[in-house]
Amino acid sequence: MSKTKASPVRAKDVPTAEAEALATVYANAKVLSEALPYMQRYDRQTVVVKYGGHAMGDPALAEAFARDIVLIKQAGVNPVVVHGGGPQIGALLERLNIPSEFKGGLRVTDQATVEVVEMVLAGSVNKEIVTAINAQGGKAVGISGKDANLMRAARIERLWRDPDSNIESVVDMGFVGEPAKVDAHIIDVIIQSDLIPVVAPIGVGPSGETLNINADTFAGALAGAMKAKRLLLLTDVEGVLDRQGNLIKSLTLAEAKALIADGTISGGMIPKIESCMAVVEQGVEAVVIINGKVPHAVLLELFTEHGAGTLIERQKG
Repeated sequence: MSKTKASPVRAKDVPTAEAEALATVYANAKVLSEALPYMQRYDRQTVVVKYGGHAMGDPALAEAFARDIVLIKQAGVNPVVVHGGGPQIGALLERLNIPSEFKGGLRVTDQATVEVVEMVLAGSVNKEIVTAINAQGGKAVGISGKDANLMRAARIERLWRDPDSNIESVVDMGFVGEPAKVDAHIIDVIIQSDLIPVVAPIGVGPSGETLNINADTFAGALAGAMKAKRLLLLTDVEGVLDRQGNLIKSLTLAEAKALIADGTISGGMIPKIESCMAVVEQGVEAVVIINGKVPHAVLLELFTEHGAGTLIERQKG
């Protein structure tokens, strides 16, 4: 009985470890080469990155974020990190049996709550991010909006409709503020010292009291005051979606207004987009809403052709 001989396997048909390594090297070199024009675009430019509380939840993503921030700093960009911390604040308030109440999307903040807010934002969360960046070879400095009067704030009130009675009333939000005056001198000093500022979004009220400020709003006010090249909002959403659920990669101010008017942009995305539009009108070249849970989202947005979210700008190009 004759046996069919197997076809001989030639050495060149089997990829060697050396060949695979070379292919990886060539691929990496190609990526770096393609990134060059984008690196030149942001050379010595300020980019404010709002790092959301929900985007911080994964240790691997937090490490990747820290590495990205160090890399763009080494590439000549001046990153300014503004972080949130809502989930962390909520967790500590629960542990301390301090009740939380939200109205109009903001946390009603009494004296006990604002003490926890400051402890978490200017303390544990801020220092975790500083430590993560330093662990990747960067040199980060943690501050808050209270340092050197970076962020003067005004107390805010909100018009709130009771869902049961449907009656509207003005609600005192307690120690919640909105930006009133930004003095970015301390940020400039940190950047000029070749350090990376990491900023907690709390401000100084009219009587010197601590005020809790929404991190998106804080980052937008800071980016506007510094005339930043970009504001990147790392959140837990992909960006702005069309009616079919597809990502809209870029919007002009006029297009964004039209999508709000026709209902494509709705719900909680409306105030976020309106905030982005206000930042662009203050002089920031563009604001980008990015899903912070995508690994290396910052690098994808700044140093690749396709970006990683929805870019909002005054006009195309």
